Amino acid sequence: MSRQSSEEAAAKAGVVVRELREIDEFREAYRLFDQIWHPDPHNAPAPVDLMIGFAHTGNYVAGAFDGSTLAGASVGFLAAGQALHSHVTGALMGRGIGYALKLHQRDWCLEHGLKKITWTFDPLVRRNARFNLVKLGAMPKTYLEDFYGAMADAINEGDASDRLLAVWQVAQDDHGPGDLQVETLPVLLDCEGEWPVVRGVQGDVVLVGTPHDIEALRRANPAAAREWRTAVRTVLGGLMGGGGRVVGFTDRGQYIVVVN
Repeated sequence: MSRQSSEEAAAKAGVVVRELREIDEFREAYRLFDQIWHPDPHNAPAPVDLMIGFAHTGNYVAGAFDGSTLAGASVGFLAAGQALHSHVTGALMGRGIGYALKLHQRDWCLEHGLKKITWTFDPLVRRNARFNLVKLGAMPKTYLEDFYGAMADAINEGDASDRLLAVWQVAQDDHGPGDLQVETLPVLLDCEGEWPVVRGVQGDVVLVGTPHDIEALRRANPAAAREWRTAVRTVLGGLMGGGGRVVGFTDRGQYIVVVN
């Protein structure tokens, strides 16, 4: 990724990003997360008291403000290995607010002597994979099967909570897959219409596909969505469990995996 400044990204998104300090700001962050995920009341991504405790003890709780309106927020806590674990980040879509928040988070880590940011994301959500791997330059390091258990919210309900653990080295650029000619690589997991298809191909580097829009698919064709969960868990999770490394993500929505 380019070393765009957090201030430049925030200005382009039309927001100011800063740490949250006042109780009304934490309450507004809670309402924003509720608006994005529509969770069960007992499954809030970040309760107000937890955000207050995190901020008070030197962790990361920040918001992106469009004037006086909170348009994005992010909550993270210090973790082992000079890391910040970004627990939840949510923003209004389509303006680059999430990107501005991540760059502010990166600057915060550099100022506090931290080396990396980690977070989890659903490997089936293509837009998140592209944002994390291509836009930011983070890379998945571990496949986590049903990591959070059952999740009671409008986006994840009814599906297993498999996640990839992303690691973003904040002090250096990650140049991705380098000079690989991805168009010629064998496709191990392909997308045909709404359904996954596992192909009997081999290679030192392979492609693992994703559904076009898993969130819409869960509503329109739950059976196909379940097939995708099983296929990606088996193929991508199996490759990573055997020592394979994800090194990039294609424009066609495929993980690029170097097979061990």
